[in-house]
Amino acid sequence: MAVQTVQNVPAQFVQDLGTDLAKQITAQSGVPLVSTGIAGITQQPGESPEDFQARQQAAREFTTRQQSLSGLAPTVAAQDPLQQQAQQLAQAGIGSFQPFVTAAQASTGPQAFQQFMSPYQSQVIDASLAEFDRNTAIKEQQIKDQQTALGALGSGRAGVQLAEFGTGAARERALLQAGLLQQGFGQAQQAAQQNFANQLGLASLVPTAQRADVGTLGQLGALNQAQTQAQLDAQREAARQATFAPQEQLDRFAGQVTGLMGGYPGSTQTTNIPNPTPLQTALGVGTTLAGIYGGLKSGNPDFFKLPSI
Repeated sequence: MAVQTVQNVPAQFVQDLGTDLAKQITAQSGVPLVSTGIAGITQQPGESPEDFQARQQAAREFTTRQQSLSGLAPTVAAQDPLQQQAQQLAQAGIGSFQPFVTAAQASTGPQAFQQFMSPYQSQVIDASLAEFDRNTAIKEQQIKDQQTALGALGSGRAGVQLAEFGTGAARERALLQAGLLQQGFGQAQQAAQQNFANQLGLASLVPTAQRADVGTLGQLGALNQAQTQAQLDAQREAARQATFAPQEQLDRFAGQVTGLMGGYPGSTQTTNIPNPTPLQTALGVGTTLAGIYGGLKSGNPDFFKLPSI
């Protein structure tokens, strides 16, 4: 039994494209991947000169691609002017409460009441004592006038009366002065206690204000971090484009070639041809012999001539 194989191949230009694609894929697989320019390439310990030279060449090609793709490089929009203004205002408000805390701290301590004493207290005391002395003198003169009218002025009894009046007046004068001083001290002490309470309020406000500062700074930091991360992402995307541009171009080329090869499919067809039967062989031999015999019988003189070359 004979086997006959018929192979249908695509058009020659399609075969050439496939051959070229295979060569490019093979060549590209041997190119090292780099994502930096020639300045960022240094020979590593144990690296052969050939491998180092290949990486240098890949780095030069990367720089060329990056320059060629600069128009497609991703960019990041800058902060809006309103965002910049908000950030400046927020930064200006950081720590604005500190002067109030410092002023409150200066108003504490055991002598804090002194700064709250009325600056007019001495004038009030002096005026009050002067009025007391004037009234005391008037009363003392009245006693003397009474003693004169009774004819007892200068007597021992009159002297005792005046002495007792003077002692009582001095005692009352001292009590008046002490009361005025005590009143001023009490008012100053009350003001100091109120200031101390205010300080406690400010002391509790400080952590709250600090937490607000931390929150504000955290929000601003997150905004700046997002801006910086966007710039890094853009730089990374630009480097990725320049790094994998050859592979992406080759992938697009392969897709186009594959499409063409799909339009010109090749095929292989195998046909089994059965061997001739003994009867068919005998008939074939008989026919051949009959042809020879007929030629001899006809006396054809050209039968035995060889064909000219």
